[in-house]
Amino acid sequence: MKPGTMQWIGRKLSRRNFVAGAGTAAGALILGCGGSSPASSGTSPTSPTSPTLSDGDYLNYALNLEYLEAEFYLRAATGSGLGSADTGNATSKTSGGTQVPGLTMVQSEYIYEIAQNELDHVRFLRSALSSSAVPAPAIELMNSFNALASAAGLGSSFNPFSSYSNFLIGAFIFEDVGVTAYHGAAKLLTNKTNLTAAAEIHAVEAYHAASIRSQIVLAGSALISTANAVENVRSMLGGGNETTLSATGIVAADPTNSIGFERTTDQVLHIVYGTGNGAGVKGGTFFPSGMNGNISVTTS
Repeated sequence: MKPGTMQWIGRKLSRRNFVAGAGTAAGALILGCGGSSPASSGTSPTSPTSPTLSDGDYLNYALNLEYLEAEFYLRAATGSGLGSADTGNATSKTSGGTQVPGLTMVQSEYIYEIAQNELDHVRFLRSALSSSAVPAPAIELMNSFNALASAAGLGSSFNPFSSYSNFLIGAFIFEDVGVTAYHGAAKLLTNKTNLTAAAEIHAVEAYHAASIRSQIVLAGSALISTANAVENVRSMLGGGNETTLSATGIVAADPTNSIGFERTTDQVLHIVYGTGNGAGVKGGTFFPSGMNGNISVTTS
């Protein structure tokens, strides 16, 4: 069976998972090295007056975002999301998402590669956190995009799984947020081993974001306009830190020093919850019941 079919995917992911297993075993060492703060195992929200957060809290925050990305890409690639062994849940808490139809072999390979990367990230972080890893929260992959499309003035519905062009817009949302989230959280980590792990994941997310932004620009003005409409909403929710896409402006960076943008955990929560300013918000849009862990409630 030729590449691009479900049977081929199953063989490929299975073969690559053997390699992924070795990476996650190394990840188990992260929190145990260098006297890092112990990971938090609770899922109760942290208020602005709560004690200092641990490295484990920030890694669980990253894990929530990796759950979201993995579910999006795996469903786009195969029609199925994370299994129970990778979520900590007996049954899936994700709704929406189907395999993207009409892909060329190159497009199919591209989506599968990113899906495998995000699956590896989930496994890496869960292995590092061990029993402190939070389970995957409820994730919404259809009504969330409809709400975003409406806010961006693109109509009342948008299905990122209906075509490769639409998939690129969905991926554009997640990857740019992921890059700024890892950048912002990295400096909050106290253990150098944890910082190294975060930097390694950040680099891969940046590769994804750059590739997606380039493909959108190459697709032409119509898709660029759609991406920029979404970007405007994301900028409004997440405190700016955006670069408008154009034929001469692909890289998302500070125009003065060409430094990558960062976002605070609070700014990221506002984006993935689809909320404006305001403290005490837990849940909305992509995470209808909120993220799990001690970083789950907006603080401003």
